[in-house]
Amino acid sequence: MFSAQPDSTPRTPAAPGKKTAPAAYSAEALAQYDRDTASITGPRYELLIETVHRNRPSDDTEIIRKAWEFCLRHHRGQLRASGEPYVLHPLETALVLAEMKLDSTAIAAGLLHDAVEDTPVTTPEITALFGEQVSHIVEGVTKLDKIQFANREDRQAESVRKMLLAMVTDVRVVLIKLADRLHNMRTLEHLRPDRQASIARETLDIYAPLAHRLGMGKVRGELEDLAFRYVDTHGFEELQTAIDARRTEGEQFLAGVEALLSEKIAENGLKGRVEWRIKRLYSIHQKLQETGTGVDQVHDLLALRVIVGSVGDCYAVLGLIHSLFRPVPNRIKDFIAMPRPNLYQSLHTTVMGEAGHQFEVQIRTEEMHRIAEEGIAAHWKYKAGGSPVSARDEQRLAWVRQLVEWQREMTDPNEFISTLKIDLYPEEVYTFTPKGKVVVLPKDASPLDFAYAVHTEVGHTCVSAKVNGRIVPLRAKLNNGDIVEVVTQNGHTPSRDWLTFVKSSRARNKIKHWINEHQRERAIEIGRKLLEREARKYKIALSKFEESDYARLAADYSVATPNDMMAAIGFGKYSARQVLNRLAPGILQQPGSGEDQALPTSAEDAKRLQLHANAASDTLEVEGSNELLVYRARCCNPIRGEEIIGYVTRGKGVAVHGRTCPNVQNLLYESDRRIAVEWARESGGEVPNRRATYPVRLTLLCDDRPGLLREITAIVSEGNTNIRSMDTRGDTRAGGAAGAVIDLTLDAHDLRHLERLQQGLRSIPGVRDVQRSSKL
Repeated sequence: MFSAQPDSTPRTPAAPGKKTAPAAYSAEALAQYDRDTASITGPRYELLIETVHRNRPSDDTEIIRKAWEFCLRHHRGQLRASGEPYVLHPLETALVLAEMKLDSTAIAAGLLHDAVEDTPVTTPEITALFGEQVSHIVEGVTKLDKIQFANREDRQAESVRKMLLAMVTDVRVVLIKLADRLHNMRTLEHLRPDRQASIARETLDIYAPLAHRLGMGKVRGELEDLAFRYVDTHGFEELQTAIDARRTEGEQFLAGVEALLSEKIAENGLKGRVEWRIKRLYSIHQKLQETGTGVDQVHDLLALRVIVGSVGDCYAVLGLIHSLFRPVPNRIKDFIAMPRPNLYQSLHTTVMGEAGHQFEVQIRTEEMHRIAEEGIAAHWKYKAGGSPVSARDEQRLAWVRQLVEWQREMTDPNEFISTLKIDLYPEEVYTFTPKGKVVVLPKDASPLDFAYAVHTEVGHTCVSAKVNGRIVPLRAKLNNGDIVEVVTQNGHTPSRDWLTFVKSSRARNKIKHWINEHQRERAIEIGRKLLEREARKYKIALSKFEESDYARLAADYSVATPNDMMAAIGFGKYSARQVLNRLAPGILQQPGSGEDQALPTSAEDAKRLQLHANAASDTLEVEGSNELLVYRARCCNPIRGEEIIGYVTRGKGVAVHGRTCPNVQNLLYESDRRIAVEWARESGGEVPNRRATYPVRLTLLCDDRPGLLREITAIVSEGNTNIRSMDTRGDTRAGGAAGAVIDLTLDAHDLRHLERLQQGLRSIPGVRDVQRSSKL
């Protein structure tokens, strides 16, 4: 779009999501840049001011004008990846905020949200020109790109942690971040495919659930649908095709029901309006994943919304609807009497219409509708010298304050992110204590989650539970309305297995904290004894070493304290012999005594380890050591190109898991046992052993038709790979149609090779889906 004639001035670093123009233009090119920028952004800026005047007539827009001029000046010359002037992004972010009806301070901060991150502007400059409020908000939104982190995940975790800390004191921080992410998702097509997938996944994991927890249903829905397109392009297109095939019939049916309901509401002396919609694609996708059924089985695919004047009218309309249509059993939900934790309120019922059409009806007041759509932004009122949020909105932020308290116990950024993801999921199970107190828990929560919600010590000492008067296992799933009674026993302690089934972040964090404390104490004791035993073997008196010697040793291994060093020995991360050789250089002359080596505990273990090591030694390596025994975990079977995590096991070497492996979170509750691993490369950057392959199992869901196997084998052959095994079985599809399931184990060179094979298999007529199985 833009062309410029740069001089010899070096380029400034490009920020993610945009390309930065040269530091200097020719006078002619700069003048052209300014004219083009004005023509593109001028109408949008006028719309911004018009929106602010319409939604908040009493607000002074002078600070917005000042922020816009500042933005134009400091982002001058920068281009987005689309080729548009970069200032269009903060302007569109501000427009989203104006549509949320936020105040001028928040909109000014939205215009400035990238100034500190992507220009030479500093926070003190923002403070001097725009005041403490704007500065605090901009600082909270700014990512930590200028600080060095070990990897991208750590940077993401710390940036999110920083945003949440700022959000506790001013919720506008997260509202600007959501507006920023919404515009980035709307223009994501201009980035590389790998960046598209990464940003979309982060949106689904963090930002869409965050919008949900703040009650912002409209923002959440758009973020989810935009991200779904890039996270699972094939699934998105397939589902969109299936919905489009039903759209015309569904819209005609809903239009007829809308007319009927509007007429009956008026006949009964009620005032209200009726809206209809077809369920969002990502919501349909989630329902399909949860139930394992087809689109035909999604009962709330078609939905109507009735908006009335009062709570009494809501229940009156519910009775009217049930008199017109047959209600589906167990599909009536009263979120007015028992609001969701994000303060969402509505009556839900699913009813049966003509020709077997099932559809959902949501009934709510105007106020409930505004809260459901806009959430915390619906009540935004900022008064000078007062609280930026109402007491009602404080309830939405209570979980953030609690999360901030828990995060102080977490030194591992990945643990923080996983905890955040758990806590962002909607809480939907309403249970009761024997005395009638309501305890809100995540979906599929267990009695153990209930126990920890009551009190930490109740959770730690929980041995059994009664649900509705009957004894149930601790891992049983609770349902709405269950009355739970917890049985405790003094001296009982948490079990590591509890982490496999608890659902609430509170329970998970309390269990992890207890395990970390006690496992660490035990590891320190074991490490000290192992070091003493090794010292006795070589007749070395550890008492002769000073605290400074142990501190130096800890620094050599990049751990904080000598106790951390002992814990690493106890966990098996380093051998006592190696540490002793570092502590007293030259005393040991054993070959290999100075290498980082986790020793097997028996000859049988050694044999097994050597077998694993031979299989993985040419493709995997531990950062900082070439002698540790490394093997790919069988639970997820990672292949070259996938993101991986190493976990030090006792007597088995380093197990390498894929980052998305469901077992990773349970394995990494002891962060001391995590170790950096990577796919091996030679010094020149070439991949060693280019012929190395990895067995991968694929499951194909297909139509049963002649010639299908021949086409599948042809695709595999064209992909230059080998089929290790193939198994087929019949599968009757919904409606009685004949189908087939084919389990295919083949050799893949790396992740790209596997993705090409999957894409080729999906292109075969009759192949409905290709799924990768983590296990062989």
